[in-house]
Amino acid sequence: MISFLDDPVHFGIGVVVALLTAATLIVFGLTKAKPDKNFKELTNRVKSWWVMIAIFSIALLSSPIVSVIFFGLISFLAFKEYVSVIPLRKADRRVLFWAYLTIPVQFYFVAQADYGLFIVFIPIWVFFLLPFRLILAKQTEGFLKSVSAISWGLMITVFAISHAAMLMQFPATESHAAGGAGLILFLAILNQGNDVAQYVWGKMLGKNKIVPDVSPNKTWEGFLGGVGTTVVMAVLLHSFLTPFSIPFAVFIGAMLAVTGFIGDVTFSAMKRDLKIKDAGALIPGHGGILDRIDSLSLSAPLFFHTVRFFYY
Repeated sequence: MISFLDDPVHFGIGVVVALLTAATLIVFGLTKAKPDKNFKELTNRVKSWWVMIAIFSIALLSSPIVSVIFFGLISFLAFKEYVSVIPLRKADRRVLFWAYLTIPVQFYFVAQADYGLFIVFIPIWVFFLLPFRLILAKQTEGFLKSVSAISWGLMITVFAISHAAMLMQFPATESHAAGGAGLILFLAILNQGNDVAQYVWGKMLGKNKIVPDVSPNKTWEGFLGGVGTTVVMAVLLHSFLTPFSIPFAVFIGAMLAVTGFIGDVTFSAMKRDLKIKDAGALIPGHGGILDRIDSLSLSAPLFFHTVRFFYY
């Protein structure tokens, strides 16, 4: 047990499990103390968190290639959800095969740690070739809407999420024993912790809405409480999961909180445009994969490039 906890990534996962155990006991206590109230959604959320954390931990602790495959599967499911909710023409369905094919190609570049191809494949090559394939479908009406929707979908569900997997390629050093796995865990804890913190602070103190036409539940109190909480988490976790200094951890915590919020409301705007509440129903209590990675789609690329610029 001691040797297990000596590993910083194992210790980090242990902290997450301890927090989730506490949340489970709190929810159980609420259901017993207030049997007249319906806590089904909250219970489903906690149960889903147990499943998600178990799968994530197995992927992170197994090997780098398993982690890459895990994120590749997340991208596949997210893109599948995305194309199932956006309006597409019949002609576009024949193009989706090539869009799906970008997923294994992009994550192959991640597995090979080929930064050059990883960074240009979707934004450059797919950006030019996908519209040409749509042209071959010989239907110009709605062309711009279709090429924009599919390209943006690939950017947020494949290109953006592949940055989280690419963190695994950052090597461990004497001063940073956790390596890429520690950075992924750090990003995941802060990203999801920020979502929870903004929700809790908003429920407790929220009065002043930020973007009521897009996300009525988002308040300044929840946003600022989330930023503060995420910064505290970054400072507490930075010493054993990252190579960051305390000032840099404060900066990263604030950055992830702000970008997570922007990613969240961006997806909320998309869902309002499509007139849907959730992008899917794969995760009980949470909606679909898209509903869980909305904030990560923006924060993962910014986190990756910031860490790469300053530390690698």
